[in-house]
Amino acid sequence: MKRPNYTMLCDYYELTMANGYFENGMSDKISYFDMFFRNIPDGGGFAIAAGLEQLCEYIENLKFTDKDIRFLRSKKIFSEKFLEYLKDFKFTGDVWSVPEGTPIFPGEPVVIVRAPAPQAQFLETFLLLTINHQTLIATKANRIVRAAQGRAVAEFGSRRAQGADAAILGARAAYIAGCAATACTQTDRDYGVPATGTMAHSWVQMFPTEYEAFKAYCEVYPDNATLLIDTYNVLKSGLPNAIKAYKEILAPRGIKKFGVRIDSGDIAYLTKKIRERFDEEGMDFAKIVVSNSLDEELIRDIIFQGAKIDSFGVGERLITAKSDPVFGGVYKLTAIEDEKGNVIPKIKISENPEKITTPSFKKIYRIFEKESGQAYADYITMHDEKPDFTKPLELFDPKAPWKRSVQEDYKAVELLRPIFKNGKRVYDLPSLEEIRKYCAEQIDLLWDTVKRFDYPHEYYVDLSQKLWDLKNDMLRNQK
Repeated sequence: MKRPNYTMLCDYYELTMANGYFENGMSDKISYFDMFFRNIPDGGGFAIAAGLEQLCEYIENLKFTDKDIRFLRSKKIFSEKFLEYLKDFKFTGDVWSVPEGTPIFPGEPVVIVRAPAPQAQFLETFLLLTINHQTLIATKANRIVRAAQGRAVAEFGSRRAQGADAAILGARAAYIAGCAATACTQTDRDYGVPATGTMAHSWVQMFPTEYEAFKAYCEVYPDNATLLIDTYNVLKSGLPNAIKAYKEILAPRGIKKFGVRIDSGDIAYLTKKIRERFDEEGMDFAKIVVSNSLDEELIRDIIFQGAKIDSFGVGERLITAKSDPVFGGVYKLTAIEDEKGNVIPKIKISENPEKITTPSFKKIYRIFEKESGQAYADYITMHDEKPDFTKPLELFDPKAPWKRSVQEDYKAVELLRPIFKNGKRVYDLPSLEEIRKYCAEQIDLLWDTVKRFDYPHEYYVDLSQKLWDLKNDMLRNQK
């Protein structure tokens, strides 16, 4: 689906810096930028990459209109040479990225951009907003899906999302991470995520009685009747009226696809009572759906309490990632090229160690144990290194380099894929179903200890000896 032209959705400093590069004869200076993140939301063991498709659409649609140029000229700080350049602006660089649905970890590049400085700088805002947002929602959604222990989870959050795109693309990201459906109709239309829904309390209130509301709904939607039973009293009126409507309208037709939803009250207690009553009535096929400001912690608790639930509708706490609503991806310069095409590494130093960048143009390999098939660590190398993965591989923790291990029976898989080459997309975008399937497969390759909700095992992101030496030499010699 073609999205709106977001060319001017950028931080102003990207334009002022680009103009400055022109003024200083650096408009053709090839530069390398890494997008990476430092912390996993909610203290989790991994995040899930998402948003690459929208980044590709953005890059392919970059175009400054006459209106854009007039606006920038009115600011009276941009040179005419630069404004002329913007009239024919297009991305001519290279991009590498991990595929959508890939589990990712702090410190490793998720996206790498190589391009003339003005172009590479200009991608910063949109690249970060689309990867940060969808990665955040995919990561939160997968926590919720795993907490549900095989029960279906539908994303119900459009009305609480921070804007239209957050609702539409948030539902897309949630589906990648394992949600079964969404309440957002446009996400179904544009991306094929199954739209689902039942009724609101207003439907029940519109009719003279609760039973008449249920009866009418069963008549209009006999093959998809899920009745909301907590408008008045779940056990005294809602459930009895739902059973009565089913037996009078749907049972004579032999229909067994039927369910009820509750959106309030003591969910664990009520669902156990609903299940008991359904079983007494010979309706063991009837499904119980619950909603009501759920997240992974509440879902885990009510399941532990013995709740009888077939599926969940999760809204605001998923679509806003309420418990940790910012994915802190950053975009940092890591290298430039000299006139001969040699890669010159760059580093950013900070008094906060976690903010020190890893310099140069890099590759990432995921190391799998052959015997178990599980991912053991990620291994970052210089772009021109050629590791011999037929030999034992020594890995060490960059934060504690004396902690070392040697892998002998392993497999190495390169993670970053070429997405753009010389401004042309060379990556065939997979379907959403393919991304979703890939995501589930890749999560299965992580150890259960990494997938713990509380105090997960730290998955190591290691540097090659050559890259670690380069980083430390630059730290010692930086002026």
